[in-house]
Amino acid sequence: MPSANPPSASVKETSSFQIQNPGGDWRDELEKKGYCVVKGVLTPERAKYYQDQAFAWLKSFDASLDLDDPSTWAKANLPLQTDKNTYEHYSVVHEKFMWEARQEPKVLEAFAKLWGTDELIVSFDSLNVTLPNLKEARAPWPHVDQAPRKRGLHCIQGIINLSKAGPEDGSLCVMDGSSALVETFFDEKTDPADWEMRDNRYFDDKDMQWFKERGVTPVRVQADPGDLILWDSRCIHWGGEPTPKSNVIRTVIYAAYAPAALASPAALAEKQRVFASNGATTHWPHTNIKLRDLQARLPDGTADPRHRTEPLEKAEQTDQLLKLAGVKAY
Repeated sequence: MPSANPPSASVKETSSFQIQNPGGDWRDELEKKGYCVVKGVLTPERAKYYQDQAFAWLKSFDASLDLDDPSTWAKANLPLQTDKNTYEHYSVVHEKFMWEARQEPKVLEAFAKLWGTDELIVSFDSLNVTLPNLKEARAPWPHVDQAPRKRGLHCIQGIINLSKAGPEDGSLCVMDGSSALVETFFDEKTDPADWEMRDNRYFDDKDMQWFKERGVTPVRVQADPGDLILWDSRCIHWGGEPTPKSNVIRTVIYAAYAPAALASPAALAEKQRVFASNGATTHWPHTNIKLRDLQARLPDGTADPRHRTEPLEKAEQTDQLLKLAGVKAY
């Protein structure tokens, strides 16, 4: 379990937590490769429901937007995205459909199997809707979401996949097998004095060559609507842009879960503050709780006048939701 006291940047913070894996299912692949696809956690009908809800949310900003008509996909018709194609402003993180997806039984079941408990808390993570051929594809930005000082298993990230992710479509890209080597890379190729106290580290071409020389290869994860994509935060990854051959609107909800027992009182207090403000956090559910900027900003830095302080459709604050949010104790 992670250390209770934050160490200095050069001190390793070791976790003894392990994936709960008796063998014989998708957890084998997750441990071996650092990522896996859990098939069919949602029915195709449920996946379409969530995608339709995401599209309706997009269209709430401009009635002229038609997701079936690319001629209407002008930037002015869309809410502001991050440069990674995600939506995290306008209180979208706490829309009813986002919380419904986070509470899907088979999504929860998968993470309960991983951690060996159903007493889970969830990240307040973003929505991704990537319109194909709308702009020049962004170059890969390989990174891990776990600080070099952290050793062992600390976080498993998740994508609730709502659209087809084929070889030409937008999807998660990973360096297959990198999670088993990344700690060796940090020890051999980086200076511990430079390890920042944040759960994020990017890799340049020279870094990537080190992994490729050890047999680590890039993979675009393929998945169907309703699948759950999981990966270890030590696995090098990035959001793969659709190729010009794709006409699929990539639609995914990011959601990571961890045992509530791993969260410190301070982390829970901050999580509750973010929840009360309808804010978004990092990928981490139980630590590294940081409120992302609530205000969407135009390119000139001014506030988007379409700013929303609360969801269009609020989720019912059930016991399950409040426990997953870290607001109510198990």
